[in-house]
Amino acid sequence: MALLRSPPLQFRFLTQRLFQSSAVRSRLQSVAFFRRSCIFWRNHRMGLVGIRPRHGAGVRAFMSSSVTSEALQGKPGSQNYGSDQIQVLEGLDPVRKRPGMYIGSTGPRGLHHLVYEILDNAVDEAQAGYASKVDVVLHEDNSVSITDNGRGIPVDLHPVTKKSSLETVLTVLHAGGKFGGLNSGYYVSGGLHGVGLSVVNALSEALEVTVWRDGKEYFQNFSRGKPSTALTCRVLPVEMCSRQGTRIKFCPDREVFTTTIQFDFNTISGRIRELAFLNPELTITLKKEAAGDSNVQYNEYCYAGGLLEYVNWLNIDKKPLHDTLAFRKESDGITVDVALQWCADSYADTMLGYANSIRTVDGGTHIDGMKAALTRTINNLGKKSKLIKEKEISLSGEHVREGLSCIISVKVPSPEFEGQTKTRLGNPEVRKVVEQCCQEHLTEYLELHPDALDSILSKSLNALKAAMAAKRARELVRTKSILKSSSLPGKLADCSSTNPEESEIFIVEGDSAGGSAKQGRDRRFQAILPLRGKILNIERKDEAAMYKNEEIQNLILGLGLGVKGEDFKKESLRYHKIIILTDADVDGAHIRTLLLTFFFRYQKALFDEGCIYVGVPPLYKVERGKQVHYCYDDADLKKVQSSFPPNASYHVQRFKGLGEMMPAQLWETTMNPDERVLKKLVVDDAAEASVVFASLMGTRVDVRKELIQNSARMINPESLDI
Repeated sequence: MALLRSPPLQFRFLTQRLFQSSAVRSRLQSVAFFRRSCIFWRNHRMGLVGIRPRHGAGVRAFMSSSVTSEALQGKPGSQNYGSDQIQVLEGLDPVRKRPGMYIGSTGPRGLHHLVYEILDNAVDEAQAGYASKVDVVLHEDNSVSITDNGRGIPVDLHPVTKKSSLETVLTVLHAGGKFGGLNSGYYVSGGLHGVGLSVVNALSEALEVTVWRDGKEYFQNFSRGKPSTALTCRVLPVEMCSRQGTRIKFCPDREVFTTTIQFDFNTISGRIRELAFLNPELTITLKKEAAGDSNVQYNEYCYAGGLLEYVNWLNIDKKPLHDTLAFRKESDGITVDVALQWCADSYADTMLGYANSIRTVDGGTHIDGMKAALTRTINNLGKKSKLIKEKEISLSGEHVREGLSCIISVKVPSPEFEGQTKTRLGNPEVRKVVEQCCQEHLTEYLELHPDALDSILSKSLNALKAAMAAKRARELVRTKSILKSSSLPGKLADCSSTNPEESEIFIVEGDSAGGSAKQGRDRRFQAILPLRGKILNIERKDEAAMYKNEEIQNLILGLGLGVKGEDFKKESLRYHKIIILTDADVDGAHIRTLLLTFFFRYQKALFDEGCIYVGVPPLYKVERGKQVHYCYDDADLKKVQSSFPPNASYHVQRFKGLGEMMPAQLWETTMNPDERVLKKLVVDDAAEASVVFASLMGTRVDVRKELIQNSARMINPESLDI
């Protein structure tokens, strides 16, 4: 997409006068405008989203208000706005009309959200004390079935809808058993709005529901939100008459979802692992069927230790400073579960919050209360024990939480979430309960374990010293930059645009690739920052060492990242699209991983805001006569080769690095917004991502060795570029 900057004010006045000319106006009206469409896809591990536009030029132009109004006059029905244009969507039609409002997107994230909605309903039965096992099966036909041994959905006649309660909860929005508080079927639950099951039904081309209760089996089919069969009933055999529970099997609607209907085993596995940690008495199984018994994947999750085991799993490859501290407290109807541990060899914090087993990725009052209690308690105990001697020194939350892994789970009878996807908890009363609970138990534990307090305070004070050293290093960098009359890295080839929203920067390895990229780019909105070799692995270094590294300084100054740990402000970024562009070899993959480690640990919000991308250069160039084809993987190469006649003569070139490509080739294949392939990086599971970074980039070699040995059989030796 060609990005244009807003024209100067004088230019806009001039063009507005020119538009009054009929000759110019007719010439403008003959211009064709195109919109570029994109194809999205996702990779399983860290949620890579690729953006590959269809071939075709994207043309945009500025239009004056007069031209726009004339264009609107020609549109049919644009001036006839009356009651005929007011649409009333009934039943589940609103869900099918605006699915993203209910499940977030119609891509892979929304697709997996369907599974989570049904899974959360089953977990709610477990939280209520009526279910102990949930079975999830990913069928070979891309359908999913979820079975629990809870009470089973009621099937008797509903007094309001005059339909069975089963059909009511599946076909009516905001119908469920979780609205009545103490008088409802659930005292604590993750489902609040009564739309989860009905939304899944509306977005499925086929849904089958089976209920076992009262010695009978009930069955009904639905399609796109409407019942396709009547509710049937049969009496269970004597040996099965005690069976209870619900099974939902659904197949997502291909008319709704924009990507291939395919559920990822690892993505769903991560969510199930979380639920198993949060519900110690619940066993959840996950099975993926495939052709042949040898290809079947099966996992069973049950963690009797709950959050304590969760923290141990997070810190499996780290050096803990003390035993994991876990505690629970109930107050004013709110249950607080916390587990935490500090580690000596970690310089980042991992704090995960849950409300009624729902992951609150954007935090909330329970996270705010936990952070405040931690900072206050450590400072109070430090001054009380005389380890913090100077009265004017006070540890900030960032210093206290360095190396901390903390899980906090709250059970709230009437939670206030922001939106249907429930990403932030808003109950103000939760903060007070969490603060009191944490301060009380943490103070008691550290007073009984003075060695643990000494270790935590020592680490926090070292973090403060490193931050002060880093501050001095930054000030020194700024001073030197002022003397040089420029605060930007010398190797940065900046763009002419000053609008961060339309600006993008390519981070490339080496001067060779940097030279080609600088010559091939569009200088209006594309900047280039070459790196010298491999940057510092900040997973193993503290802040002082990080800020002294020249390449890290260049990244921080060039991108406008600010200070680590401070509140992230997207408007302070100099570019809203940061593109990592490395060679398609082992060294390129290593450099990309080092950069991702830096972004994840230094400013994780970059992933949340969708600012991090990976550029995908072509692997092959196929020439046949005057025709040139660029292939991005082996599948593309085979597709191009199969399109040639059997006796065709052609030449295949394998690119080893970006430096081999001419500037024009680099622009055409990798930098041109109309033709390039980009992968947008998002973090779906922060806990698993943190574990992966710690395993791959941490100090523990034995963990990395074990990971390689366990994953070796998954690699096809023929695919290795050796």
